[in-house]
Formats: sequence, C-alpha cells, structure tokens
Amino acid sequence: MERKALSTSFPRRLSLVATLVALSVVGSFVKIPSPTGTVALDSLPGFFGALLLGYPEGALIAFLGHILTSLNVGFPLGAFVHLVIALEMAGIVLAFRFAFLRWKYLGAVLVGTVLNGIFAPLSVVPLFGWGFFFGILPSLLVGSFVNVFLAALLHRVLARR
Repeated sequence: MERKALSTSFPRRLSLVATLVALSVVGSFVKIPSPTGTVALDSLPGFFGALLLGYPEGALIAFLGHILTSLNVGFPLGAFVHLVIALEMAGIVLAFRFAFLRWKYLGAVLVGTVLNGIFAPLSVVPLFGWGFFFGILPSLLVGSFVNVFLAALLHRVLARR
C-alpha cells in the first residue's frame, strides 16, 4: 500500500514545487569537488520532493534541478548529455520513492545512492570512456549519498511533526 503524499491544493503544491526547484539552484552552489563541477546538493530537493509530494513532483524537481545546475556551470558535458542525465535523475527519484514505499528510509537511501552514484554514470561511458567513469565515481558516490541521506533525514524529521 502506498503511503499518501502530502495532500494540498494545487496552488500550494505548485508553490512547493517551485520552492524546491529554487532550492535545487541554491544547492547547486554547494559543490562536492568533481571533474565536471556538477556534483552538488542540487538533487536533495528532488529526492525530498518525491517523499513529500509524490512521484511526478519529485521527478520534475530533479529534472529541472539538474538542468539548472548544469546551466549554472555551462553544460560541461554538452547540453544533450545533460538532458539525458536530467531524465535519468527524474527516473532515479522515481525509483527512490518506490524504494521508500517498499523498504522505508534505509532502502531508499541505498537505491538512490547506487542508481545515482554508480549506474547513472555508466550511461556516459560510450561517449567519454571508462577513465571518465572512474574519475567521476568517487565524487558522485559521495554526492549521491549526501543528497539522498539528507533528503531522507529531512523527511523523517518533518514527518514526525
């Protein structure tokens, strides 16, 4: 059985989505050192939004959050690659919420970290090679864990209220 997402009016939900997208942009300035400069706390609001608001809102926040972060640093991998990554982020956030509904916070953190930190960068191996994959892997794993862990922690704290 699915846990109910936050039930609010459309204008309130839209305001929450807009606020979380804006927080993604703010989070994009909190960098985790990486070869591309795009690993940051920008996906935390998307993961949190998926837990708080539900599947579509979380995916939208994650998608826009990655696009705006990449724009922020000048699309270092190219606009098309960042579009693909943004779509992957939306899918990862969906899987994160699904894992939360099945296995609670620990499962969600594990799924989010592994999908975002290991499987997502595999998609660019054909373009950039294994050297790029292994070069980005440490910072992306750390960034993924920090983003999903903080989103889960924030949700847990707020859910108790």
